[in-house]
Amino acid sequence: MANQYKRILLKLSGEALLGEQGHGIDADILTQYADEVLAVQAEGVEVSVVIGGGNIFRGVKGATEGMDRVQGDYMGMLATMINSMAFQDALERKGVHTRLMSAIRMEEIAEPYIRRRAIRHLEKGRVVLFGAGTGNPYFTTDTAASLRAIEIEADVILKGTRVDGIYDSDPEKNSEAVKFDTITGDEILRRRLDVMDLTAFTLCRDNETPIIVFNMNERGNLKKVVCSEETVGTTVVWDD
Repeated sequence: MANQYKRILLKLSGEALLGEQGHGIDADILTQYADEVLAVQAEGVEVSVVIGGGNIFRGVKGATEGMDRVQGDYMGMLATMINSMAFQDALERKGVHTRLMSAIRMEEIAEPYIRRRAIRHLEKGRVVLFGAGTGNPYFTTDTAASLRAIEIEADVILKGTRVDGIYDSDPEKNSEAVKFDTITGDEILRRRLDVMDLTAFTLCRDNETPIIVFNMNERGNLKKVVCSEETVGTTVVWDD
């Protein structure tokens, strides 16, 4: 089977790890996602991952009201590390070799992020998880995912969500929303569609990094996207 991509960056939201729970991390979701990654790695694909921290940080958000923005952002970075450690454990229980790299130094639990080392890990067949965002406040994990994808020269950013692509309106609120199979970056900006924050989106546009938005909760979807088994999700393309 011919793979469409050799090296991918998978972006997952922290909220996705909630599963059917109202808070925390759903162990079943972690296991399911680990199986998905294992399936594409078995095809020879180099996999890197960025996970948000919304499932954890949302639970303490009330306590941050009135808090300094920088302080709150660093708390969010720590939340991404908790999720990354949980996913690392789920992958390793499946026999997958992993490396967790942090943008904030935490030597006891993660390697510091070094671009060349990250690429070397990928070349050796290890799944690399990037935690703590960019290491700077005021930047989202979407921006971190875009930046890391560009740095490691990933072929594509795969944004795993709970919906099956990009729609002209919120499909969870509008039953008549229309899904796009392919859409240009300019069209997304014109329609003000919520795909990524503007900083992340601009990084991808300037570097012509493809983005595919798909439903990560549908079993087998990740492999379908990577191995071109069928059209899945929505592909964002850039105008010449």
